[in-house]
Amino acid sequence: MDFALNDDQRAIQDAARAFAQDLLLPNSAEWDETKHFPVDVMRQAAEMGFCGIYTGEEHGGLALGRVEAAIIFEELARGDVSVAAFISIHNMATWMVDRFGSDDLRGRYVPSLTTMETIASYCLTEPGSGSDAAAMRTSAVLQGDEWVLNGSKAFISGAGTSDVYVVMARTGEPGPRGISAFVVDKDAPGLSFGAQEKKMGWNAQPTAIVQFDDCRIPAANLLGKEGDGFRYAMMGLDGGRLNIAACSLGGARLALETAQDYVTTRKQFGKALAEFQNTQFKLADMATDLEAARLMVLRGAWAIDTDHPEKTKWCAMAKRLATDACFQIADEALQLHGGYGYLKDYPLERIVRDLRVHRILEGTNEIMRVITAREMLRQ
Repeated sequence: MDFALNDDQRAIQDAARAFAQDLLLPNSAEWDETKHFPVDVMRQAAEMGFCGIYTGEEHGGLALGRVEAAIIFEELARGDVSVAAFISIHNMATWMVDRFGSDDLRGRYVPSLTTMETIASYCLTEPGSGSDAAAMRTSAVLQGDEWVLNGSKAFISGAGTSDVYVVMARTGEPGPRGISAFVVDKDAPGLSFGAQEKKMGWNAQPTAIVQFDDCRIPAANLLGKEGDGFRYAMMGLDGGRLNIAACSLGGARLALETAQDYVTTRKQFGKALAEFQNTQFKLADMATDLEAARLMVLRGAWAIDTDHPEKTKWCAMAKRLATDACFQIADEALQLHGGYGYLKDYPLERIVRDLRVHRILEGTNEIMRVITAREMLRQ
């Protein structure tokens, strides 16, 4: 076992850390307040390869592993959780097109996705299905040389702004085997978007319903094989769960660092808060939980990179533990600030709001427990 990053990984970490420190962190509060989607800054991240992290080199990706991705997303999220999370979603959609698309699809879409000239969204969740993703009702019917899509997708990050939508829709029998995946352009006839959702957090990215009303796309925009879409989606979600977990690490790390600085200067009853044993115990527990969560995330990433047979279980375990623990760390950091933590002058309330949704998306943490138990009982 080797817990040290190699030279390349340290260089990647340093680059992501500098980018987040210089371009994300100074703007994070304003973007949250004004609900600004910083496409220009994300495209600067793309210039560093951060929008095609594990996409192949043929069309501009870095072809790195999931361990490197976890390192990058933790650093980006320390600068801005919401922006880092959207970049992770864009990476997932880009990877799906590159991994499962035909040569034609890959050539048409992947080069502009890796530069983020084209922005991508991932469309799985529906208003009526939620955690039961395989019960989706959005349909796709082949008519001549076109697929015709009908239905809707909910809680879609980037909806209305993104240029490309990777969409799962039913083409056959009930259940997961009847689902296929498609690439849908923003200007496809019959595609529309709902009003922007008013959210607790993740305000630096747009979220809305994606609606398909006899939406017509070329037959060639089928991603991979008909009926394999749900399998592709689940493979994407193994990595997506780790990405969101890594984003939780970054947010929690900033919260812990902010709290540590605060308690060394804030005085009560004649001495710094850091001198009270209760404060020291809190900091120790927060630091320990953060480190434990990071180790779980990196093991899950290693499992994907090595195609370990238990990768799905380990990714689910890592997502559940990291997002729960990191939310608690952020909440404890806010508590250590007392009333000041509740004010927007400090980043704590924003981090708490942003991290809360990580326990819901990419599969709720209750579903992570279902997946973990199911994999355990198969043995």
